[in-house]
Amino acid sequence: MRTDLYQGHDYYLLDELLTEEHKLIRDTARAWVKKEVSPIIEQAAEDGKFPKHLIPGLGEIGGFGPYIPEEYGGAGLDQISYGLIMQELERCDSGLRSTSSVQSSLVMYPIWKYGTEEQRKKFLPKLATGEFIGCFGLTEPDHGSNPGGMITNFKDMGDHYLLNGAKMWISNAPFADLAVVWAKDESGRIHGIIVERGMEGFSTPTMTGKWSLRASDTGELIFDNVKVPKENLLTGRSGLGAPLSCLDSARYGIAWGAIGSALDCYDVALRYAKERKQFDRPIAGFQLQQKKLAEMITEITKAQLLTHRLGQLRNEGRATSAQISMAKRNNVDMAINIAREARQILGGMGIINEYPIMRHMMNLESVITYEGTHDIHLLITGMDITGENAFK
Repeated sequence: MRTDLYQGHDYYLLDELLTEEHKLIRDTARAWVKKEVSPIIEQAAEDGKFPKHLIPGLGEIGGFGPYIPEEYGGAGLDQISYGLIMQELERCDSGLRSTSSVQSSLVMYPIWKYGTEEQRKKFLPKLATGEFIGCFGLTEPDHGSNPGGMITNFKDMGDHYLLNGAKMWISNAPFADLAVVWAKDESGRIHGIIVERGMEGFSTPTMTGKWSLRASDTGELIFDNVKVPKENLLTGRSGLGAPLSCLDSARYGIAWGAIGSALDCYDVALRYAKERKQFDRPIAGFQLQQKKLAEMITEITKAQLLTHRLGQLRNEGRATSAQISMAKRNNVDMAINIAREARQILGGMGIINEYPIMRHMMNLESVITYEGTHDIHLLITGMDITGENAFK
């Protein structure tokens, strides 16, 4: 069982830009992760199972909807607080952060923003504590980067809706109590609808065989003539912009979370380089190893500055979708490159589970693809700066 020695790295003294509340929130999340998750995360990844006993603890540290108002069970925190929590969770494991950010940004956020007052009061307090776990149904077997092409649909049957279709690659699906599902009505307009566990015709088969995000449960959502009460429709917004706004919140969390993965890889590689001796000296004294480590902390620092400013813009309601895409793309790419370099510093030791490097590397192969692929986010930036749509 690996001892978690991580203490943090802040080369540009960004802590000075944080409030005392920010630091307390971050340090509380870090202490919980080190005590409750780090000792078991390698085994959870090896077993390919999310450790569900962690769910109440995630709720206690604000891991579920920290920015949701207190009247609905959230902590009413700002966007930088949310980012710091995501960073500390992913510093341990991307799958742990996925469980948290899906619950926060893809389930609680749309219910808070687009749901009725009755839906907010019914679902949000229980989601905030982890009594309920949710999932988000957008991606389909044949529609990933083009979600507008979805075929999942519902029909108005008078006193209820009849939902049919399927969703794929859904985090939390196998054990979720509810799903926020995006489907087309009879006119082809996209709406969000809350589907609850136990509704006849609704099933959530587990997807197996993953080499990435192994400590996160992934599944499908199958809808076979599911009768959904009309009061479960999210009435506040329709159209593709509704689910994409949820993805903005989630992608923002990923931008912070990826820094956590990078920090953990850097931290392990730096410590190892100082301790590992070859040719009668620590390998940290060799130029090529110093080059790797210096470039790592440089890229991490740039990403920290990027996300901190993005958090300020989010707090002010001024962050654009394109700005969020840039941060998500940059930071995940940064993290996966640092994981690969860290693995090389550790040599053969980098591939065994005594160290977290290989697990981070495998996880980031998913993070660089989900919630907008690396290439799609590049084209979002391209469209924003040129005014030309390369998608059509």
